[in-house]
Amino acid sequence: MLIAGLTLLGLFLLIAIFAPLLAPYGYSTLNDPDGDFGSLSAPSAAHPFGTTIAGYDVLSRVIWGSRTAFFVIVIAVVCSIFAGTLLGLVSGFLGGWLDRVMVMLADAIYAFPSLLLAIVMSIVISGGQSSLWGGILAASISITVVFIPQYFRVVRSEVIRVKAEAFVESARVIGASRGRIMFRHILRNSTRSLPLVFTLNASEAILTLAGLGFLGFGIEPNSAAEWGYDLNKAIADVSNGVWWTSLWPGLAIVLVVMGLTLTGESLNDLADPRLRSRRRAKRGSGSVAQTSMVPVQASGASSPEEDSR
Repeated sequence: MLIAGLTLLGLFLLIAIFAPLLAPYGYSTLNDPDGDFGSLSAPSAAHPFGTTIAGYDVLSRVIWGSRTAFFVIVIAVVCSIFAGTLLGLVSGFLGGWLDRVMVMLADAIYAFPSLLLAIVMSIVISGGQSSLWGGILAASISITVVFIPQYFRVVRSEVIRVKAEAFVESARVIGASRGRIMFRHILRNSTRSLPLVFTLNASEAILTLAGLGFLGFGIEPNSAAEWGYDLNKAIADVSNGVWWTSLWPGLAIVLVVMGLTLTGESLNDLADPRLRSRRRAKRGSGSVAQTSMVPVQASGASSPEEDSR
């Protein structure tokens, strides 16, 4: 599972990095020296994935869309990790009224559906603008607001557990400052599960971005390529027997989410000591079963060497 997930992620990461070299056309290109691409052209040598109803090359839109997706993942998840970790560290370490207020705010954010909250934040942040970086930042920040409570809760629970350990009390006894205890002793021992949450949230970020684009709150086609927007414009094509405009963007979303999910689940299995002990137990039982098949000499029988003696 881990190898399959990393392979899918590595493939799309390479596509995103080398999109200008791999894409035959720009994401908003409608013609070439031979003329317009045409509307809903079937897959051909010039357009392997066909064209959309607006006349865009589907292959180019899918390749450029991978770059938009990874931009949003990196910005959204990294910002939410830093903000959620810092808030969880402060809340869990200080406690008191500040901890209660921050927990109440996190619960209030959880009360809203994540996609609805992302839509509201996207409208507030973008202000109707849909430029390349404006749309990416609006989508990223709106997804960040959704993810901050998750990292906040994970880090806060770990901080509450770690700050009661003996080594933290020892640091207080020898006179370590509050900042040193928080960042050097507690924080370093409270972030072990963040890589697992990161991979799972990255897949959710892809789906949230696709949902924003599908509902019309994402990035316009002349600003950047986005898979959710392309799926929205391909709804009417499916009922008319045009399959290529929806197949490839949808398949790209599925494969990226699958790669992130497989990687996250595999990391979770590797980090769980209970699962590691089960694997060792299974390997041990297998070796015991093999040794039990070795014929054992009866206690009353004598060996050939004893008979010769």
